[in-house]
Amino acid sequence: MKNFSCSACGNKVYFENVACVKCGSALGFDADAQTIVSLKSDPFDGALYRSFTGSGGDLRYCANAFYGVCNWLTHDGGSAMCPACSLNRTIPNLSEFGSLQAWRDLERAKKRLVYSLLRFGLPFNGAGSPQGPLTFNFVRSAMTGHLDGVITIDIMEADAVERERQRQQFGEPYRSLLGHLRHESGHYYWNVLIGTTNLLEDFRALFGDERPDYSSAIAHHYNVGPPQDWSSRHVSAYASAHAWEDWAETWAHYLHMVDTLDTAEASGMEPRTAGLSFGSVWPFKTYDIYREETFDALMERWVPLTLAMNGLNRSMGHDDFYPFVIPEPAVAKLAFVHRAIRERQA
Repeated sequence: MKNFSCSACGNKVYFENVACVKCGSALGFDADAQTIVSLKSDPFDGALYRSFTGSGGDLRYCANAFYGVCNWLTHDGGSAMCPACSLNRTIPNLSEFGSLQAWRDLERAKKRLVYSLLRFGLPFNGAGSPQGPLTFNFVRSAMTGHLDGVITIDIMEADAVERERQRQQFGEPYRSLLGHLRHESGHYYWNVLIGTTNLLEDFRALFGDERPDYSSAIAHHYNVGPPQDWSSRHVSAYASAHAWEDWAETWAHYLHMVDTLDTAEASGMEPRTAGLSFGSVWPFKTYDIYREETFDALMERWVPLTLAMNGLNRSMGHDDFYPFVIPEPAVAKLAFVHRAIRERQA
């Protein structure tokens, strides 16, 4: 993710901030500009704002700002919901204890997913999808998954203790709300980018045939477990369950990689500088990682970054930042995800 700053005072601010801690200016995310903007309230309408720079017209906070779950902006006269919150089909029952905090955590993760989709230029409002818009159900005691364009997340996933229990139960090295959302969005984008396009046969050559019964394959995975050699072909054990799950897991890892590299570059964390003398001229051209960097260049940067971050985490006594080893067949699958996105961008 890019760095953001308060346009009123220049202080560094973060994607989730609603106010600058230095000057107190109101902040909101403008999806059209894909940036955080500093706001000045209208003296005649306390709910109406203008950006500090004067661009963008009259703005309002998304209606869900009332619940403290959203800091995105809408344009006055348009929808009351921001582009991300408009994708919600079901929100948690706020009369139940813990539901509001769970919704806040889910929205924080979902906003990061939608931010990446905006940066990629991928459709999520129904354009180009045989299943309509990408939508979300955040409900209690539900099966987390994707069906016909709807991503359902059990809000208990927002409970860190329950999430850790399930991570250990299923033998997963990594489990997070953002990881869930990225994975399930992969199922949606399989239909957009692969299922009805000329990439289907290339997909089958890499990931396998998606036509065998999905439910039977998933049941077999949970009853029998993954094949012993799964780590030589897949990014995760679950990816071996079915071609669709292989795609969704690979898709999620690609989104992990791109967003993390974008953040690392914006923050000046660059493992490519190893061996350079202090004070030397910065030798690396920066790219829009979401749209310009080649896949080979992404991988060349990803591996040293994960090694460095794993070392830092271990120094703090934490688990590895990226607890995965990517075999060559999985690298080819990641490259295919990269290709599918870029061809859609073109």
